[in-house]
Amino acid sequence: MISQLTVFLENEKGRLAAACRAVSEAGINLHALNLADTADFGVARMLCDTPEAAAEALREAGYRATVTPVLAVRVPNIPGGLAVLLEFLDEQDVNVEYGYCFSVSAESAVDVLKIDGGEGVEAKLAEAGFAPVRPEDIYRVG
Repeated sequence: MISQLTVFLENEKGRLAAACRAVSEAGINLHALNLADTADFGVARMLCDTPEAAAEALREAGYRATVTPVLAVRVPNIPGGLAVLLEFLDEQDVNVEYGYCFSVSAESAVDVLKIDGGEGVEAKLAEAGFAPVRPEDIYRVG
């Protein structure tokens, strides 16, 4: 599992930019961003160098920020890459609460999934030939 930064934002002009600026001013690099919205608020999910430090910087700037464990898996960047992963998780009785994907090269993508019921799933994924993403692959450790 890796750590994802989750930030709740008022759905107002400039709020996302200001949150990203607060993270950058703390010397933290963002690697991925997913934004979902409703009429009143947005939820920004981010992968960054140091998620705990980013959450603290955002809280100091007045944002509601948390760090959430998520599963990240490198898959082939081809049609069906995600489907194969999701089918495997289904077979393991793992519920996917939400997810997002991003390409890292022409050959591979990373699927980030918030899961429920996934005890030991990373070992099962590795045994089945999948490539779970390690924390050190995404952010600075320590």
